[in-house]
Amino acid sequence: MTDPRRAVFLDYSSLDLGDLDLGPLHQAFSPLDLHASTTAQQVIERCRDTQVIITNKVVVDADTIAACPQLQLILITATGTNNVDLAAARARGIAVCNCQGYGTPSVAQHTLMLLLALATRLADYQKAIAAGQWQRSSQFCLLDFPIVELEGKTLGLLGHGELGGAVARLAEAFGMRVLLGQVPGRPPREDRIPLAQLLPQVDALTLHCPLNDSTRNMIGAAELALLKPGAFLINTARGGMVDEQALADALRAGHLGGAATDVLSVEPPVNGNPLLAGDIPRLIVTPHSAWGSREARQRIVAQVAENAQGHFNGTPVRQVN
Repeated sequence: MTDPRRAVFLDYSSLDLGDLDLGPLHQAFSPLDLHASTTAQQVIERCRDTQVIITNKVVVDADTIAACPQLQLILITATGTNNVDLAAARARGIAVCNCQGYGTPSVAQHTLMLLLALATRLADYQKAIAAGQWQRSSQFCLLDFPIVELEGKTLGLLGHGELGGAVARLAEAFGMRVLLGQVPGRPPREDRIPLAQLLPQVDALTLHCPLNDSTRNMIGAAELALLKPGAFLINTARGGMVDEQALADALRAGHLGGAATDVLSVEPPVNGNPLLAGDIPRLIVTPHSAWGSREARQRIVAQVAENAQGHFNGTPVRQVN
């Protein structure tokens, strides 16, 4: 008889860089089959006889679900569920659980790091030193790039859940005033400012809401033009919420003080992206790394084990269907 806790982790290397303690997973499952990565052609073969599938980004579609008669549980090592056919799982009575809130400290500090880097012109000063400009300076310091203090400035937030709230607290610690914007597609709230009214008021705008039909390209050319000259834009949420060509154009035109993004509309950007052009000034791009602290990834391991134990004990947690 097959062990009712047999699990297959299809892409563990997307989570574990060799620095995590996977003990909680080994305790939760017996046996646990670990695969660094799995191609679409390998999924059914590796999952056919298992009761639990663990996946980060590998797609678990209706065909896979149909081919796994013993499947009871799908555990996603991320918050997004778009790689799992939830309807097919629901029709089979298969539970699906995700992970939530694991990266809040990591993403919040990354957001402020990007904002500070833009405000202090960190990248420009690093390039200047590499080019020998400080070494040739007639003074003890080099101040070729204007520095902006965050204290007294206004930060606009689109998305004020757990992550947005954490960013707000950090911004307030720097002396910033925080305004909350009305996210498109959500019911109006008295404490949320409509986007067209928010943008002209802020010195910096950060995005912390999900990508959906209402938020796709919500920051386009018209919205960028509404921002104050010299304003900063930070996106550590999802690519696709900012019109990337429009942002590149706005930066080249010098309207913005700078922009930083940890996300692009297609990841990895194997076919290029307008924001990867080499001539865009005052732009910082990081490779969807904001979430990836060791501490955050270890929290995912703990949550996956908790989700499994909750399912086996009849007290589900973080179940999304």
